[in-house]
Amino acid sequence: MANDKRKNDGHNSNSNTDAGQTRGRVKFEVYGEEMVEKQVKLSGNSGRVYLPPDWVGSWVKIIRID
Repeated sequence: MANDKRKNDGHNSNSNTDAGQTRGRVKFEVYGEEMVEKQVKLSGNSGRVYLPPDWVGSWVKIIRID
């Protein structure tokens, strides 16, 4: 069941977003081990955030704050 949530990339279909309405800010409550706050850097046609090497292989959650 937890793997199913990862596969849908966190996008839930609902009638408000499908109708073209914009989303407001939402509150997230997340439990974890460590937190870093960084700015996304340009990397080709995408963005990139560098994380500590000891995080390699760990699951992370990225939340855009602005």
